[in-house]
Amino acid sequence: QVQLVESGGGLVQPGGSLTLSCSVFGSISSVNTMGWYRRPPGKERELVATIHHGIRKTYADSVKGRFTISSANAKKTIYLQMNSLKPEDTAVYYCKLQRPGVDYWGNGTLVTVSS
Repeated sequence: QVQLVESGGGLVQPGGSLTLSCSVFGSISSVNTMGWYRRPPGKERELVATIHHGIRKTYADSVKGRFTISSANAKKTIYLQMNSLKPEDTAVYYCKLQRPGVDYWGNGTLVTVSS
């Protein structure tokens, strides 16, 4: 059984920073692609960033230059460094592990950007 556990969410003022982490637990042979997604209040879930083979990174236009995705621990842990946070970044953030034929999701961690 594979589980993803996120942490690092919380309340931060506009312009502040937070780092989210997500770790993969369970029997899994390799990790190729993981990503961060978010669901703002009242909106659909959207892609934030992905990392492929621990090297190739993609970002949503709305977070480019402010957020950085990285991996460690044989790619079984990913991080999302979030800088210059804006109120519109408020959302539940989820990590996802892509495997052939199945996606695994964490339960999410809430990030609130407010003064």
